Amino acid sequence: MSPISIIIPCFNGAATLARALESCLAQPEATQIFVVDDGSTDSSASIARVHAMRDARVRLLQTVTNGGAARARNWAALHAATPLVAFLDADDEYLPGALAAAHAHLEQRPHEAAIRLDVDYVGFPERLTTHPDFEKYATVLSNTVPSSLVIRRSAFLALGGFPMDDFFRRQGGEDGAFSWALREIFGQRRFTGQKQVRMHYHEGIHAERFLNIQMGFVEADPSMTAETVRCSQAFLDAAIASVQQMRALDLARPDS
Repeated sequence: MSPISIIIPCFNGAATLARALESCLAQPEATQIFVVDDGSTDSSASIARVHAMRDARVRLLQTVTNGGAARARNWAALHAATPLVAFLDADDEYLPGALAAAHAHLEQRPHEAAIRLDVDYVGFPERLTTHPDFEKYATVLSNTVPSSLVIRRSAFLALGGFPMDDFFRRQGGEDGAFSWALREIFGQRRFTGQKQVRMHYHEGIHAERFLNIQMGFVEADPSMTAETVRCSQAFLDAAIASVQQMRALDLARPDS
């Protein structure tokens, strides 16, 4: 059995959490499946408990108040006891063989920090999916969204986890900042040719907002764009400094 922990942040995700969990349980490579109930007021925690009784790989973590998906993911990563971590949003699902492909890729390439899964976008409005640039921007999303990410836990922690700035908490975009830092510091590749994770559309999803702006259906707020770039740059700079500091440290010798 492979050393992968799946982390599912969940805030009032009762309508889709069971589907997400079933897709995780179908992955033989998963040894731990963390559901972080992030202050939900629905039956999300109960759904996680039922699945935990059925399969010991499922573990429920709970926060008292909602702190956002970034904090939930980072907290669960500290609990993970595996070399690899994967992230799945509560309204997404893995397709068969997703983690097998990711694990095999990283096992064969010990110097790579992460691999991205290819994303299948389901239920998105036709005006987006029929746009001539849909595939181009869908590729950008597939290189960014947390549900596509399988990463070495050591690399994830070295980067500082997902940024938890108040700005990202309100507006989103922490996944883009993390992807930027990952790409610049460690590099990242993505599978192509076979969809491995499915993102289901729902109204207000961040992916829709991104596509609306990129395709010209909505005009971007210049001040918000500038703040996104500023916060992302600050996260990248901090991540670079952290990794450089770690690389400069001497490893303890057994005889020291």
